[in-house]
Amino acid sequence: MFKNLYKKCLDLAGHKSSKYYLAIVSFVESSFFPIPPDVMVVPMVISKKADFKKIFFITTIFSVLGGMFGYVIGAFFFEFGAHIMNFYGYEDKLYNLKESLIKNDGFYAWLGILFLAGFTPLPYKVFTIASGLIGFNFLIFVLISLISRGLRFFLVSYLSYKFGDLFNEFMDKHGSKWFTIIGILIVIVGLVVYLILKSNV
Repeated sequence: MFKNLYKKCLDLAGHKSSKYYLAIVSFVESSFFPIPPDVMVVPMVISKKADFKKIFFITTIFSVLGGMFGYVIGAFFFEFGAHIMNFYGYEDKLYNLKESLIKNDGFYAWLGILFLAGFTPLPYKVFTIASGLIGFNFLIFVLISLISRGLRFFLVSYLSYKFGDLFNEFMDKHGSKWFTIIGILIVIVGLVVYLILKSNV
């Protein structure tokens, strides 16, 4: 099933209405759809380099809107949200999230997790729904989503624009690993800054 969906998304990247399909895929991927929009972003930018900024904006905005929809699913449609969490194998972990969130640094831990989910290959949709389920602050959720998703899709769009097929090959072979490493490094730097600021208060 996933291979067919992946191929379909690749086909849509070459469609004359590809930007509309990109918006749809970016939206639904943030709440329940399994294929990330990067699959469409890379070939679209390579074939239409002049549009790379527009492709970046479309992907980011609709991905965050989809994340907000995922949050609503978690906040108001618990059973449906739990089914999606179960599909991706995260339902058992859900029951520990709310408890950990209210502990001393649970809030900041969730910020880091949410950033990683938005930036790395982690299933972002699981954490948009979980944020609604545990009642995480909505405005902060939107802000972190904008930062993490925006940074990810800017890098994918810009590097596709700059390096073309070389970057496409890199993404196929090493993309997941390096985006995870970069995301973890950003979170570590953020943690260090937080601890320094906290120690000076």
